[in-house]
Amino acid sequence: MSRIERLCIKQGMRMTEQRKIIARVLSEADDHPDVEEVHSRAAKIDNRISIATVYRTVSLFEDAGILERHDFRDGRSRYEQVSEDHHDHLIDLQSGTVIEFSNQQIERLQELVAKELGYKLVDHRLELYCVPLESSGDQK
Repeated sequence: MSRIERLCIKQGMRMTEQRKIIARVLSEADDHPDVEEVHSRAAKIDNRISIATVYRTVSLFEDAGILERHDFRDGRSRYEQVSEDHHDHLIDLQSGTVIEFSNQQIERLQELVAKELGYKLVDHRLELYCVPLESSGDQK
């Protein structure tokens, strides 16, 4: 049973066979697929799964706090499991590659900025939009 499927059951969600397949596809994803990609992967398992079913299921999982939606400026909503471990994203604008990373210095700096402005940081999202150094003309 996939992690997403377990979370759905824990929340009392009814799990149809199609939802189980979509949950498995999303749990196994090591990228940040959009709905069309989730549909493509799920349809390889069960070709009766419609794109509408994937849209509804992804929306249901997102509303339940199981999936997180991202807009990496490519015109598509992309999804990943809500993670217990915080991470940020670096997006290669040329290839579309999304790299997950964690950096303790950045985490401390964000807390410091909030504190200096009179706030306590309770959540954040960091997305870095980049091009490779070799192609940016800024080689060092």
